[in-house]
Amino acid sequence: MIDVRLLRTDADAVRAALERRRVPEVLVQLQRATEVDGVVRSVQARRDALRADVNEISKRVANARREGDGANADALQAESRSLGAQETELAAELERGQTELHELLLRIPNLPHPDAPDGAGDADNPVVKGPFLPSDFAKHQRVPHWETAATLGILDNERATKISGAMFAMQRGAGAALARALCQYALDSNADAFEEIRPPSLVTTATLTATGQLPKFADDAYAIERDDLWCIPTAEVPLTSLYAGEVLAESELPIRLMAYSPCYRREAGSAGRDTRGMLRVHEFDKVEILAVATPDQAPALLFELRDRAERLISGLGLPYRIIEICTGDLGQSHHRSFDIEVYAPGCDAWLEVSSISWFSDYQARRADIRFRRAGEKGTTVANTLNGSALAVPRVWAAIIENFRMTDGAVEIPAVLRPYMRGLTSIRPR
Repeated sequence: MIDVRLLRTDADAVRAALERRRVPEVLVQLQRATEVDGVVRSVQARRDALRADVNEISKRVANARREGDGANADALQAESRSLGAQETELAAELERGQTELHELLLRIPNLPHPDAPDGAGDADNPVVKGPFLPSDFAKHQRVPHWETAATLGILDNERATKISGAMFAMQRGAGAALARALCQYALDSNADAFEEIRPPSLVTTATLTATGQLPKFADDAYAIERDDLWCIPTAEVPLTSLYAGEVLAESELPIRLMAYSPCYRREAGSAGRDTRGMLRVHEFDKVEILAVATPDQAPALLFELRDRAERLISGLGLPYRIIEICTGDLGQSHHRSFDIEVYAPGCDAWLEVSSISWFSDYQARRADIRFRRAGEKGTTVANTLNGSALAVPRVWAAIIENFRMTDGAVEIPAVLRPYMRGLTSIRPR
């Protein structure tokens, strides 16, 4: 969440930054948060004044008792009880105001970075690198991956639907090996600087709230209500909360983490849209890279994470481009963000395969992740960043289409062959 102190010290700048998101509802929420914060501070001041009066009267009661002035002591006690009752009422009012303010701040999105391009939606996202495309695509590459995969026997969504319902996918044989190989390739490529974590796939409400998925995106998450747990939509969620409530030493930062995990998304409202093959599924595998950093370290880390994700896609030999996300398309928690998209000739579409984002202190404030600078008093809220090192479904789909050969078989990219048990191509079983 944004720092409430910004509402008090630089409200105009906060409003100007959020206006760039072009969501009128956000400005209404901001105005309400400013009003509630003013009420909260007023009530708190009155409560504190009453508390001070009660404490002062308690001293006078004690003096009166010592001096044997029982009547005065009784009168003072009666006054103290009256003030105490008023204090209790103000304390309840304060709690209600603080709760409303907290809930408002949870819903107000992050402030866009000054360098984030202005725009109203995804159509305004500029291409900042690429596109890196061949001069042309052959006719045999223009076959949708779901058709090729069915012929090769490596994708069985019909049985996945029988088992789990619509929008679940199931790779088989070399298709399953290809999905696993992609994850191992991503992990091995980042093992030079990132600690591998295997986090839980179920998390608490507090954990999902820390990264910004709750309360706004509850409809897109799978809830296990009996146990108050949620299936993770990405490993970003547990990795971000790894240090929740902790104070780190500045010397420990940046902390670099990576994780393979299954990811679960309900994809509410997307039924019938991009649901064929592997384009949009409820469960998929992904490798995430994440950093916890100081504000000074964060800008360079954003581009480091972007470069690492780019090298993975480039190393696979896929056609790709990098776009920067404009202010009107930024996610709730995002401060600045880039997407890597690959071109799938069979679908004739650019597919988002990686999102690399800097959250400034927005997530860390929700999760209460702080660090202490050497020789300084107090603590500072950390910054968090993350990137999809490699999300399997659309990369898998793009490989099947781009590497399809004239005979209908699929060549396996060279970087994946060490993980494919000797296979260099996928052919009908």
